[in-house]
Amino acid sequence: MAQDDRTRLIVVAGGTTAVAAEALEQVIARMRVEQPGTVVLHHDLREVGQGVVRRRLRTDGSDDTTVLELAHGCVSCTLREDVLPMLRALGRRPDVRGVVLHLDAAVEPEQVCWTLLHVALDDGVLDDGVRDDGAERALVTDTLDLCGVVSVLDAGCWLDDAGADDEVGERGLAPLPDDERTIAQLVVGHAEFADLLVLAGPAEPWVLARTDAVLARLAPLAPRLVTADLDRRVLLEDLPDGARRGRPDHPHAALLRGQPPLDGDSDIRMITFTARRPFHPERLHGAIDVLLQGVVRARGRIWLATRPEACLWLESAGGGLQVGHVGDWLAAEGDEAWGQADPERRAAAALRWHPRWGDRVQELAILVDGADPDDIDAVLREALLNDLELAAGEPAWQHFDDPFGFWHTEPCAESDAHPSAGRGRGEGHV
Repeated sequence: MAQDDRTRLIVVAGGTTAVAAEALEQVIARMRVEQPGTVVLHHDLREVGQGVVRRRLRTDGSDDTTVLELAHGCVSCTLREDVLPMLRALGRRPDVRGVVLHLDAAVEPEQVCWTLLHVALDDGVLDDGVRDDGAERALVTDTLDLCGVVSVLDAGCWLDDAGADDEVGERGLAPLPDDERTIAQLVVGHAEFADLLVLAGPAEPWVLARTDAVLARLAPLAPRLVTADLDRRVLLEDLPDGARRGRPDHPHAALLRGQPPLDGDSDIRMITFTARRPFHPERLHGAIDVLLQGVVRARGRIWLATRPEACLWLESAGGGLQVGHVGDWLAAEGDEAWGQADPERRAAAALRWHPRWGDRVQELAILVDGADPDDIDAVLREALLNDLELAAGEPAWQHFDDPFGFWHTEPCAESDAHPSAGRGRGEGHV
């Protein structure tokens, strides 16, 4: 199918409160008015704890709900094995002009969009059920044009939620198996990955002003609407240049995507931390608490003295933080890796290349809301190797205690402070 003939696909996320959920339905209704022939696919996870997922499909002539059993007992497998074929089938229907993928409130859009863009389906089953074993595997986006993500936020409480420590399940949302995300990680993920933000419900003027300042720095390219102003813009046809349109960033992409304002707005400010020496892993483990109070979001690349080859990704929201391995530095991989790296990464590495460290660098972007930027900078710099440790060389660094495993989350249990104890959620890119 030619690119211009693909059916439009929009992902709608958010709706974590009753106010936002009602507004999300208003957004979907507006999409269907603006583009007749739009169908809506939704997988309700509220009963996932009982092994039940309910799929709802709304078309112009029907509203059907189907109960699904968990495939292999796994939510991700169930959604992948049902959502992707359903989307592909909808994209092939001549009567369907647009598809809205309405995510459950507990689902973050980034991983879903990554799956749409990268997980191939066996295209060997034709519409009449006959199998063509010679057919190639295909992506959903071969049939559907992923236009972007619309996220619906509750204006009255989103900023408070973005700093909250309670877990997703404590808010009455569907906790996925082994789900340790905080509500802050969920709602920040909804906002940060959006191409269009819809703010729902009433809010005090000061709260709204502060929320707007945070969103201008968290998602600078995403236009912001209120429910009273919904119009054709919900179809994402006129986004600014550089809009992500559902495309996740590469771990080595620029951290200040969309050039957010760097000046302060009251106590809200975007700051950067950079350094050209490695972190002492144990001191960094103690220092990261500085990113969990008065900070909406911290994200970026870090380099531990005990792992000179590994590029680690750090990401925090509110009181939750994760650290995970996202590949190796180019300096540790050799000429072949340099040739395979995308041009943006090669250009960035060349600009900062160090005769000893190569492209290794500490780079964090930190969105503060009340924290002291100078304190954050001082605490993180104290966690770097000092001059004596640096002079001791890499063989000596291997004897440092390293509390970080292959994955690491904060807050961590006491027993997690061991290299074998790192863990992650199994979802997402960190």
